[in-house]
Amino acid sequence: MLSPSPAPSPAPSRAPSYATVLRTRHASRTFGAALLGRLSYGMVSLSLMLAVKDATGSYSVAGTVMALFGAASVFLSPARAALIDRYGPRRALPPMAGVYAALLAALAYVTWRPGASSLLLGMLAVTAGACSPPLGPVMRTLWSSLVPDRELLQRAYSLDGVAEELLFVTGPLLVGLVMRTTVPAAGVAISAALVLVGTLALVSSPAVRGVGAKPSAEKAAASQDMPRRQRLLGIVGLRHAAIVAAAVGLCLGGVDLLVVAFTEQHHQGAAVVWVLAALSAGSAVGGLVHGAVSWRASNRVRLPVPAAGLGVAMVVAGMSPNVYVLVAVVAVAGVFVAPALTTAYLVADESVGAGSRTQAGAWVNTAVNAGSSAGAAAVGLLVDRLPPAVCFAVAAVPALLCAAAVARGAVSRSCP
Repeated sequence: MLSPSPAPSPAPSRAPSYATVLRTRHASRTFGAALLGRLSYGMVSLSLMLAVKDATGSYSVAGTVMALFGAASVFLSPARAALIDRYGPRRALPPMAGVYAALLAALAYVTWRPGASSLLLGMLAVTAGACSPPLGPVMRTLWSSLVPDRELLQRAYSLDGVAEELLFVTGPLLVGLVMRTTVPAAGVAISAALVLVGTLALVSSPAVRGVGAKPSAEKAAASQDMPRRQRLLGIVGLRHAAIVAAAVGLCLGGVDLLVVAFTEQHHQGAAVVWVLAALSAGSAVGGLVHGAVSWRASNRVRLPVPAAGLGVAMVVAGMSPNVYVLVAVVAVAGVFVAPALTTAYLVADESVGAGSRTQAGAWVNTAVNAGSSAGAAAVGLLVDRLPPAVCFAVAAVPALLCAAAVARGAVSRSCP
């Protein structure tokens, strides 16, 4: 008797790729709409700063207005994200985007000609910053529902982070093109149009249709969990993610000033753009490679590793003997940036329930932006008093210390 033939072995499954992410149903449309709206954030800071400076003739007024705009946007981000989690993006995003775009349009109108009131500019900037729609955290929440597979979600977050990095490189270039033909205030007006169109396109996507406020019965059941949601930062994983993100922000916040000081010390000031471009390029490459690898270690275990790598690279960058070496080392430092932030967002996402994901992502986003602002201010105080090499080392300290603390569980040894 003939023995039965063995059943054919299943074909090996292909590892999920970035193309798989974009081929996911509704992913390309949703992601494209979010990127269109987020391009506004790549343009608005430079456009608004230049517009206010032209309208008032004062760098100090421009700096104050931008500080007010940035502070309101950064520190109220978790509150706006809480509204998204409570009411859903389809109900909460359009009013935010509409008011934000209207206020940007008002700023564009006021700064189109010289003679604008500093007080009025400050009030408009604060109000606009307070209303800025959290498109980044919303898109990352949508990724969680679009690609529930965790390995594929890692690629989606990496793709999202790299795209955002490129937006913040593209935005200033577009502002430069606008300034060749018209006044900087036009860039503020374009930013208003981009965020409004992008947001409306995002909420019209079928992917957003299933993401919204819970039915009243579920709300009543979920109300028992409200104290936990109000203490999101009490969740160890989310707190670790926010700490690492803040450390990365602190490390990178003063890079622009440090690079300027280093290149001027070596009498090659024109090389600044190449050093900063190397940082962005390194981050893009690092993000893509990180997302493509199937890691065996969990996100929480890997969380402090890229932050530590960034800190070490910053110390080495300060010891560069010339600008050419600095470009290479800064590119290596950039390789750790996107992986650090991507991992932080992934840890935040998996540390909370589905009803708090937008808030969790917003806390990480707030941490990195607040850290960046604090880092810039600290380096600004030090760069005139200490050699660039010492300043690079000082900027690296937060990343190294926070990475060590998170790795050893120094912040908290309990798990959520």
